[in-house]
Amino acid sequence: MRRSSSTSLVIAMTAVTTSVLADLRPPRIADTSQGVVTLALGPEGRALIRGGTFQRGSEVDEIQRALSSCASEASESACEQEWFVYEFAESPVTLSDFVIDRLEVSGGDYRRCVEVGPCKAVLLAVGGKRFEQPNLPATMVTHGDAASYCQWRGGRLPTEAEWEYAARGMKARRFPWGNVFDPYFANAGRFAIGVDPFEAKDGFLELAPVGSFVAGKTPEGLFDMAGNAEEWVGDWFAEYAQAPSVDPTGPDSGDERVVRGGSYGHGRAWLRAAARGHASPGSRAAFRGFRCAYEAP
Repeated sequence: MRRSSSTSLVIAMTAVTTSVLADLRPPRIADTSQGVVTLALGPEGRALIRGGTFQRGSEVDEIQRALSSCASEASESACEQEWFVYEFAESPVTLSDFVIDRLEVSGGDYRRCVEVGPCKAVLLAVGGKRFEQPNLPATMVTHGDAASYCQWRGGRLPTEAEWEYAARGMKARRFPWGNVFDPYFANAGRFAIGVDPFEAKDGFLELAPVGSFVAGKTPEGLFDMAGNAEEWVGDWFAEYAQAPSVDPTGPDSGDERVVRGGSYGHGRAWLRAAARGHASPGSRAAFRGFRCAYEAP
């Protein structure tokens, strides 16, 4: 399959620079002018995900639900089953403990890697300066750029199975926060053929600062697993193996890499935790970023 939600987006944008998440962000500076101070700690940099067995992928009824969701934003004739058929079918996957970033890698942290040397600078096209902000996700990165950054941090890109398990949990949530979609829980768009695909009701027309959607985080405290920037993972794109598997890493080679999570320009069907996307590993997009995973201590 060559067509995906990512490649079908027509978004003239570009992106930003650098990212490294501290293990614990410092408290934000409070305004003391009113005499009452509320100290708010930022999200921790990483989460330990305990291993277990979960059902990866979707059965026919979930794929039909995705098609219905797609049709609710466009028309039934505009939605194609092939966009979701690569989720089929559910199969048990057992994972070991792993650690994953709570936040998408930010532009400011990625720039730090560029300044040190291991990471390649992100080139901004005309009109892309609005994405050059340190608190926005680091986008316009290739798969290799993302992998180099994670290696510099002592980690790697998460496997596709790890990413899905982190987003769905043992109970196979439909969305990272639960089973019911809420447009205010993620920075998302809409699948609307012939009209503006961006959706501003969530407060952001394009990228939002990492960690902005507190209500949409997973029970384990992972932010932006749906929307904002879709994310590179480590696997080559292919059909799922139907047999039970342990710590799968995908095929050894391929033409495209998997992307997960949907972006600010994707409709709700692509924000489901089981939804799969794919893109050429050398491609760059203003709506595509990443987060890193690490071996468990």
